[in-house]
Amino acid sequence: MIKLDHLAVACTDLAEGTAWVEEQLGVTLQPGGQHPRYGTYNTLLGLADGLYFEVIAKEPGAVPEAGHAWFGLDDFTGPPRLANWICQTDDLAVALAKAPAAAGSARALTRGDLQWQITVPDDGSLPYQGAFPTLIEWGAGMQHPSARLTPSGVRLRKLEVSHPDAADLMQMMDLADSRVEMVTGPFGLCATFDTPSGVRTLA
Repeated sequence: MIKLDHLAVACTDLAEGTAWVEEQLGVTLQPGGQHPRYGTYNTLLGLADGLYFEVIAKEPGAVPEAGHAWFGLDDFTGPPRLANWICQTDDLAVALAKAPAAAGSARALTRGDLQWQITVPDDGSLPYQGAFPTLIEWGAGMQHPSARLTPSGVRLRKLEVSHPDAADLMQMMDLADSRVEMVTGPFGLCATFDTPSGVRTLA
């Protein structure tokens, strides 16, 4: 089974993307880190219920070790927006056996004492525009990143994932998370949050 791990807002400028999320949710994000393999960096927000949120962008001047970025950032344009949802599994090999080929292959990554395997297509794109989740398996016995972040008072109420092939995509994942709703329609991601300032939505 897989369940929601974290959400990602993509942007062309990290400061701009961070400011946008802070304005939308009424909270302050924390500094994140760098991902040398894919030439990106991020800021972070701790959410309730063991989730977290990241704003991610290509790092200026960074040369990705992989030869490309991830999360579809090489082709990303326009204002910051919710672009990806990442689901956690205890057995990435099993989850990948059911997933579509577009999900990519498992890549082993580390940062400090964090260790994880994550699915990334060979070109760094997002499968089904981002309607199929990125899959992640954290290292055994490791403290989840959400536990390292300052609580923000923000809780995810619902993530709506819309795609013309939603029904087929659901058959390609063993999703066990009542917060995620897959609907048939034009592609889009929309997350609704309870925040200290009331209900807020990001899309």
